[in-house]
Amino acid sequence: MKENVLDLLMYLFENYIYEEPDSSPDRESLSESLEEAGFSVAEIDRAFAWLDGLAVQRNLPELGGHESNPVRVFNAEECQRLDRDARGFILYLENAGVLDPARREQVIDRLAALENDEVGIEEVKWVILMVLFNQPGQEANYAWMEELMFDEEGEFRH
Repeated sequence: MKENVLDLLMYLFENYIYEEPDSSPDRESLSESLEEAGFSVAEIDRAFAWLDGLAVQRNLPELGGHESNPVRVFNAEECQRLDRDARGFILYLENAGVLDPARREQVIDRLAALENDEVGIEEVKWVILMVLFNQPGQEANYAWMEELMFDEEGEFRH
């Protein structure tokens, strides 16, 4: 089965984290379950490394200057990997107050950690959902994002 890390992370999120957030199976049994589901050992290891990076970010200090409303300029590598819609969506969520500068940078970091050549808006939505789910105090933003993702129309307003 040809899967990428995001597919595996989405599978984990939907089947283990979102449905049963209080029960956390050990990595060994989770790895076995993922292998039985058809994921490769290499992809499982990469997904666990990605989740470890997300866990580290949970305890990072907040970025200062929330009141200054900083402007984010994407560098050349980010522009190459994140398509225009993905970058626009990240900035839209920041302007809407769903992502603050710290969460925006966490999302961009986790998108870079996927090591995909190209990232579109659907991948960005899932990563944002996972980042917000992982962050204390982001429950309202997570709920807003969850509603947006599973809305039938699926369109965001400019």
